[in-house]
Amino acid sequence: MKFRCVIWLWFLLFSGWQVRATERPNILFIVTDDQSYRTVSAYPEALPWAHTPNIDRLAERGVRFSRAYVGTWCMPARATMLTGRLQYGVESMRMEGEYPRAVYDPVQTPFWPRVFRENGYWTGQIGKWHTGIDNGFGRDWDHQIVWNRPRNGENAGNYYDNQLLEFNGRPGVMVRGYSTDNYTRWAKEFIEGRDRDVSKPWFLWVCYSGVHAPFTPPDRHLESFPNAEVPAPADIYPPRQGKPSYSRDYAHWVPGVDGSPVLVAPAQQTVTNNQIHGNRLQDWVRQYQQAVSALDDGVGEIMRTLEETGQLDNTLVVFTSDQGYAWGQHGFSHKIAPYDANIRGPLIVSMPTRLPQGVVSDAAIGGHDLPPTFFAFAGLDLPWEMHGHDITPFLHEPDTARPRPLLTALTGFKFGSDTHPIPTAQNEIYMGAGVPWWLSLVDGDFKYIRTLVEGEPEELYDLRNDPEELVNLAPQPDHRERLLGLREALLAELRRTDAALIDSLPGVAVLP
Repeated sequence: MKFRCVIWLWFLLFSGWQVRATERPNILFIVTDDQSYRTVSAYPEALPWAHTPNIDRLAERGVRFSRAYVGTWCMPARATMLTGRLQYGVESMRMEGEYPRAVYDPVQTPFWPRVFRENGYWTGQIGKWHTGIDNGFGRDWDHQIVWNRPRNGENAGNYYDNQLLEFNGRPGVMVRGYSTDNYTRWAKEFIEGRDRDVSKPWFLWVCYSGVHAPFTPPDRHLESFPNAEVPAPADIYPPRQGKPSYSRDYAHWVPGVDGSPVLVAPAQQTVTNNQIHGNRLQDWVRQYQQAVSALDDGVGEIMRTLEETGQLDNTLVVFTSDQGYAWGQHGFSHKIAPYDANIRGPLIVSMPTRLPQGVVSDAAIGGHDLPPTFFAFAGLDLPWEMHGHDITPFLHEPDTARPRPLLTALTGFKFGSDTHPIPTAQNEIYMGAGVPWWLSLVDGDFKYIRTLVEGEPEELYDLRNDPEELVNLAPQPDHRERLLGLREALLAELRRTDAALIDSLPGVAVLP
């Protein structure tokens, strides 16, 4: 009898644990590479011929954020998503040797998936890895299939095929096939339970390497959008009045023989530009959107797998990109610059059993806001001080939650204490793309930008009335009070996040 009571007590305790584990949501975090918000047809800024039905359906089943600034370029965006801290607050992360080799000390720079793992989550990561040669298998991740670019520099340009992939900490092996489809297949297998402990809730980070240059679509999408038309942005050619010198004169495009803009930008590091349809603006944007179509296919397959396995109701799905990408806006053909065209990406959060559906929020959200949100959904305390905020209020009450100012920063190839003092040498303050360090603050409908080069003008844009950021309001006397207020608000955010670089900020141009 006593033995039966023990067994019954054990059963009750185990059953109760199982219920609690089931109630803890799974978290599916899908991050694409260099995908602009303009590529998702659910966004009103998308071109009329753009078509992403699966991502759109995700938006219909969740909350779509119109202003997401997850990162500025690949490596710091991922470091921020793994720590909840902006680039200047990620200690020990640094480039070492030839790009893209990078290292970090996991004691000084712990990644939060380890905390989930220690608290009963099964953690998985599939796809691109760009934050140091140490990918954390066995410490941060229970399951991992990664294209480790920092470790395998000779393979760092293979965004779409012939990738050296590391399976669960083993040395890289060459894998053929289209990377977007490969990652999707492995993500589905993880969700189906082939690579995890099915008794545990899970966190899966799917890091697509598309739609990064060379923007290669799969064969099935090579003929898509045959009548694509892309109007030239208003300021595709210089000069641009009111901008800092680097932005004022930026020129990646020239008029072609038929008047259409033609790309003249050099190839990126580790990537050779591969034009498929031609070198005109509309050719490049068409090719870019075709590669996005493969990502949309992947999202559709993953969501169907969640539904077929009965896990959809208990899974928080977050879809975003590490940053956006400009096509002619302000003369650019890349990311990095502080304008919406360059860095603004999509952000959709969906869990219909807990969150509203088909809702749009204008709150500005950063990559450092996502980890605190994941911890809130998992019911876990933050393990260290993060720069971001839990965005749950914007998910539950998107119409009434009060937006906070959002700080975004570009400190080039420097991280942590290496960002102070702010360098003055041109080869340190400017990245390879010719964009210098900068700070930006979005507060409501206005964006304030401070270029970290001595004597450059501040920038102020009305995002609602001037979404293309064509007119710098900073020099206008009517906007002086707002400018000074946002300048101080930016400094306040630097102080809140313990940014030591605040002590070496260069002077700005004298206002008229």
